[in-house]
Amino acid sequence: MSPHPQYPTDLTDKQWQRILPLLPARKWHPGGPGRPPCDRRQVINGIIYVTKTGCQWEMMPHTFGRWKTVYGYFNTWSRQGHWQLILEVVTRSDRVRQGRKPQPSAGSVDSQSIKTSTHGKTKGYDGGKNINGRKRHVLVDTLGLIIGVWVTDANTGDREGLMALLRAYFSTGIKRLKKLWVDGGYSGEELKTWVASLKATHKIDLEVVQRTQPGFAVLPRRWVVERTFAWVLNYRRHSRDYEVLTRNSEAFIQIAMIHLLLRRLAP
Repeated sequence: MSPHPQYPTDLTDKQWQRILPLLPARKWHPGGPGRPPCDRRQVINGIIYVTKTGCQWEMMPHTFGRWKTVYGYFNTWSRQGHWQLILEVVTRSDRVRQGRKPQPSAGSVDSQSIKTSTHGKTKGYDGGKNINGRKRHVLVDTLGLIIGVWVTDANTGDREGLMALLRAYFSTGIKRLKKLWVDGGYSGEELKTWVASLKATHKIDLEVVQRTQPGFAVLPRRWVVERTFAWVLNYRRHSRDYEVLTRNSEAFIQIAMIHLLLRRLAP
């Protein structure tokens, strides 16, 4: 058993036991060559601390270990796709906890343009939102749980982002997804042709939820995605996009959702 968590973001014993089996296997074994690996629980705690507080890696408290080591784990697992795999498992667990099937049959897609604070090459200008930066394309189920995320430059259209997001989602195996709700920004002949092809291959029905009145209005099915963006923005690392690589931008979004779900599954 571990001592009382030092920071509010630290994993409890129950949360740690939830995520431990999902982490990549260690390559070092007792008695083997090389130095023993660091405390991976503290590594995870450090990564969540950076995600929640939005601090720079170099400013991370020393109690989590050397910041370069913690960042190394974060970046390696991002490159290898482990954050996405962990998110898939805890998402299925939370859906079952809420009385749903492990995989969703319906969901919503939306995008969010965000300013950047890096010199990364992947950024652009979103004329509609007047934002120079990147765009987060997110696919959520009807509970608002993220089941797919794709980060691009901000001048990437919603249609292109949707197509890339769904290609990535369906490339990982058989899915139950049959219904998608989107807003009026997802339109155009190219998208219609692609959706018709998608419907033929995956039996997916895409429905556009149009705004019926000017000004603010809660759109049926669409408000779920906005709530998800609010959940993500509660983690201050997402107030802007600070990452040089878009895959690390996606990883931080996945980590925020992983942490949120761990707190639900093991309060």
